[in-house]
Amino acid sequence: MNAPICEFLEDYVQKGATRLHMPGHKGMGNVEKYDLTEIDGADSLYEANGIIAESEKNAGELFGAHTFYSAEGSSLAIRAMLYLATLYAASRGEKARVLAGRNAHKTFVGAVALLGTEVEWLTGGGSYLSCRITAETVREHFARAKRLPTALYLTSPDYLGNMADIGGIAEVCRENGVLLLVDNAHGAYLKFLPEPMHPIDLGAHMCCDSAHKTLHALTGCAYLHISKAAPDILRENAKNALALFGSTSPSYLLLASLDAANKYLAGGYREKLADFAGRLELMKKELRAHGYAFSGNEPLKLTFNTKSYGYLGAEMAEYLSANGFVPEFYDPDFLVLMFTPEISEAEMARLGEVLLAMPKRAEILAFPPRMSLPVRAMSPREAVLSASERLPAEECAGRTLAAVTVGCPPAVPIVVSGEIIDETAVKCFKYYGIEQCNVVKE
Repeated sequence: MNAPICEFLEDYVQKGATRLHMPGHKGMGNVEKYDLTEIDGADSLYEANGIIAESEKNAGELFGAHTFYSAEGSSLAIRAMLYLATLYAASRGEKARVLAGRNAHKTFVGAVALLGTEVEWLTGGGSYLSCRITAETVREHFARAKRLPTALYLTSPDYLGNMADIGGIAEVCRENGVLLLVDNAHGAYLKFLPEPMHPIDLGAHMCCDSAHKTLHALTGCAYLHISKAAPDILRENAKNALALFGSTSPSYLLLASLDAANKYLAGGYREKLADFAGRLELMKKELRAHGYAFSGNEPLKLTFNTKSYGYLGAEMAEYLSANGFVPEFYDPDFLVLMFTPEISEAEMARLGEVLLAMPKRAEILAFPPRMSLPVRAMSPREAVLSASERLPAEECAGRTLAAVTVGCPPAVPIVVSGEIIDETAVKCFKYYGIEQCNVVKE
């Protein structure tokens, strides 16, 4: 498979021309020399008809979808998906309404606030990072609904590695004429497993993938995928949707990274992934036999239930870091390790040795606070656009949350803009180390 963006950049560098165009570094540096702007021949991301269009077509062939690049992560693609769902609703003479899993990324909350989209939440128990939604859950909700939503929005895989039954849920959505949108930021590689588990393969209408999270790509590289079976209005307006929220100066370094990823994926990645996933599963079985317990079913994540082994997540993270392994995420209950085939056999062997050498302690029986769905005082849009003040979290009971300010990782809010912060939420803030909140001024 060719890489037209990379080839153009390399050819331009070799010419050695004086750069009387942006960026200001004028190509001085090892990386900077490949950092261009939309000069002749370089194409333009949101009006692509040259090398970028060719590269996106290559990606689409790999993923079996209409695929569009994002140089601003899955966040841009999430906003675009919500906008496209809004257009789809308008084409049917309706106001967009989205049913969403409660463990949505904060970008989703910002997008519905900007668009004024009506949101109804689906909860599923467990950690605030997980939402156990099944096909039957969705079917029952649709059967009770006075009005079906425009779209169902799910996060799968979630931050803890739990994967929803996207195939079964997609079937229910098709039966009811509801779009299925999936935040697949953590699962770009799922397309390339021996049995593909990518949302587009399983029947989703749209999804986002963060190429940088699990593929060989730079941070900020992402895809918006639209199913070939989805309504035409989604594909026809995809570029406008991305341009509405995206920078007019997308990074050519990131576009080149996405372009290079196509060659990487087409060059034996499937075999490499299958081999690595098998070795990781063997490690997981060995660790389980040693006393470790895990959550989730995502093939390239190990999510430790740390308390069952006698440790808080922070303690296990500190132990691993002291031995040269830096985890993706931890909280009081979980520790998440993310893997790709780029991890060597030697590194895997060393990790296994370190984990097996960690002494098991008595199980910690303290549990996180029970969560309940907060009462909504106003819409997310009203809350985000209201005057606000920042207060210590313990002083926020009874106040309405304005902007969501949680960090990333995991960037999943406990309370959503427009909801009233109750005593349960305050306890959760304390448990998870959230010290301040932006609340609507009274």
